[in-house]
Amino acid sequence: MKIHIEKNAFTLIEIMLVVIIIGALAAMVIPRLSGRSEQAKIVVAKADIETLLATALKLYELDNGGFPTTSQGLEALVQKPSSSPIPVNWNGPYLERKPVDPWGNPYIYESPGQHRLDYDLYSSGKDSKSESDNIDNWE
Repeated sequence: MKIHIEKNAFTLIEIMLVVIIIGALAAMVIPRLSGRSEQAKIVVAKADIETLLATALKLYELDNGGFPTTSQGLEALVQKPSSSPIPVNWNGPYLERKPVDPWGNPYIYESPGQHRLDYDLYSSGKDSKSESDNIDNWE
């Protein structure tokens, strides 16, 4: 009685073909994804400005009858301001920590705003030196 054993294994050529195909797919996909991280940061900054920070500022206004001053800044959403006008009905913290944009810079806040009556809020973007990549709440 003979026992027939089949050996199923990949040949070196088959393995090389798979590696070449994976390399070709990676070469096509990686360049398309490379700009996505910057786009994602822009989306996060817009969401912070238009939703997260706007909601916290509106809650602050509802409790205190006005927005924090420019000198009080967004810190007023984290800790009760000690400078005038001191909010009587401060019911915070409205945020857990001082907000920073996706590039690690603090958001810039001015109240009253130059572009809006209530407040201006913006991120200086990736390049904090030029205004071309700013993300703001007035456009």
